[in-house]
This record gives sequence, C-alpha cells and structure tokens, in this order.
Amino acid sequence: MGRRRALRRAVLTGRVAWGTLLLLAPGALLRPVGPTTAAATATLRVLGVRHLAQATVTLRWPAPGVLAAGAAFDGAHALTALALAAADRRQRHAALADAAVAAAWAALGAATARHEEEP
Repeated sequence: MGRRRALRRAVLTGRVAWGTLLLLAPGALLRPVGPTTAAATATLRVLGVRHLAQATVTLRWPAPGVLAAGAAFDGAHALTALALAAADRRQRHAALADAAVAAAWAALGAATARHEEEP
C-alpha cells in the first residue's frame, strides 16, 4: 500500500508543479520552443488550470478508473498537439514539445492506474 501511495503522491505533486508553472510562467516555457504569442500564452494558462483541476479530482477520488480517465485526457491532449504540429508549421516545435510532455503524463497516469489495480 505504501508504494501505491508514494507513486500516486509523486505523480500528483509533479502534476501540481507542472500546472502551476504553466499557469504562472507560460512565457518561460514557450521561449525555447516557439513564438510567445498572446494565444499561446493563454493556451498554456488554460492547460495549467486543467492540470490543477485534474490533480484535484485525482486527489479527491484516487480510484483506478479516475486515474485511467486522466491518462486518457492526457493521451487525447498529446494527439491534438500532434495534429497542431502537422497543421501549423509556425507552432510545430512548441506543439511537438507539448505532445511529448502530454504523452509522458499519459504514461505516468496509466502506470499509476495500473499500479493501483494490483493486489
């Protein structure tokens, strides 16, 4: 039980930190990968709120199904970022970086959900 809790806590802590960074310092994350436009900044702030909301829901209801649903949201996010990378050459680098981060969150969420289901 201790390992499950530790994994869940580590993933939740990371998600809260990431969401807070997206919300409070989007420009610092955008500068290395793409143009720091008003739309891109606003998008990262919205994503930060989503990560914080997802962490809150997961903290409140840490069931495997909730964790798996969160991983599915992260996977969908990764796919939409890949679609943006294919469609908008100007945003390609930022979208690919975003897709990689979202895919990592999806993998962590899936691993946490699977770990919670183990006897």
